Amino acid sequence: MIRNVEVLVVGGGPAGLCAAQAAASMGAKVTMLERDYVPGGQLVKQTHKFFGSEKQHAGERGFQIGRMLLDEIQADPNIEILPETTALGCYEDGVITALQGDKHLKFRPERTILATGAAEKFLAFPGNDLPGVYGAGAVQTLMNVAGVKPAQRVLMVGSGNIGLIVSYQLKQAGVEVAGVVEAAPRIGGYLVHAAKIRRAGIPILTGWTVKEAFGKEQVEGAVICQLDDKFQQIPGTEKTIACDAICLAVGLTPLTELCWQAGCEMKYIRELSGHVPVVSDDLETTKAGIYAAGDVTGIEEASSAMVEGKIAGYSAAASLGHSPEEAARLRQEAMEELRQLRSGPTGGKINAGIEKVKQDGGVVHVNLYRYSH
Repeated sequence: MIRNVEVLVVGGGPAGLCAAQAAASMGAKVTMLERDYVPGGQLVKQTHKFFGSEKQHAGERGFQIGRMLLDEIQADPNIEILPETTALGCYEDGVITALQGDKHLKFRPERTILATGAAEKFLAFPGNDLPGVYGAGAVQTLMNVAGVKPAQRVLMVGSGNIGLIVSYQLKQAGVEVAGVVEAAPRIGGYLVHAAKIRRAGIPILTGWTVKEAFGKEQVEGAVICQLDDKFQQIPGTEKTIACDAICLAVGLTPLTELCWQAGCEMKYIRELSGHVPVVSDDLETTKAGIYAAGDVTGIEEASSAMVEGKIAGYSAAASLGHSPEEAARLRQEAMEELRQLRSGPTGGKINAGIEKVKQDGGVVHVNLYRYSH
């Protein structure tokens, strides 16, 4: 049996939660699919405080924001949440299928919002298949969700915000962090995070990478080496680091499988960390009725994902005739909020991405409202 639904939100992370809330607040009936047992996505395991303004919940910790958003949507009679439900496919006839336990579900939504998030990138080196080589997100889940101490001594690879934040959280959990190695010549994350781990005695080595991991049954150590200005390993610079885990924080890539299946036009934008769907100002893809929000449109902070979710939710509701004038006003406010979030120095990378898109023919490939000032 195929269920007809008004708005289907795929993914219950920061973008999905805010998309559902925004669409429902305009009067739309929303069904949310979330593969985990509880919605929240990355927010569930984030114990650090958010930056930004009051609108982005500055000063609150990620898991607190996730809990607040979940409480709000659980209290909304217009929203149905289906946890432990994994979307499987998006088909030409508009049907989206999902698996919930041993049940195969089928939906025919009038509007769909894809908020599927991102996956961790990996790093190729000898020994990277040994037990004890983790993604940073997996380590964060073990510590902050499952309450499991992942290792005794960890080598962190990558100095972006995730690498720096997880290094500090490892220290808080009683794990020794041998150091952070970063291939780039400078630290990739916010200096406030870097300063915290340096004060905790954790060294950060820029211009270094993992050459190999070694161990019999699991990781027992790693060999690191310096890189030249072309990111080539420099012979003779090798150092051996004793550790029982290597944590990889080398970036994320958008999870766009459903976008591809739906037939959305896709573009590879390096600054957005991979292939992303082409979307209009209101985050509608080139496939009518399908919207995309959050990391699936390009990797950014959770604050930006939440605002994108609002834009997609208001847009989807308005397109169905739900309070179109009010939805347009709130969507415009959210767009301005997003412009402010991306107007600082960290927005330069995204601005570079749109410049490449313009050189690719001058048509709207990614969210143009991101780049208007």
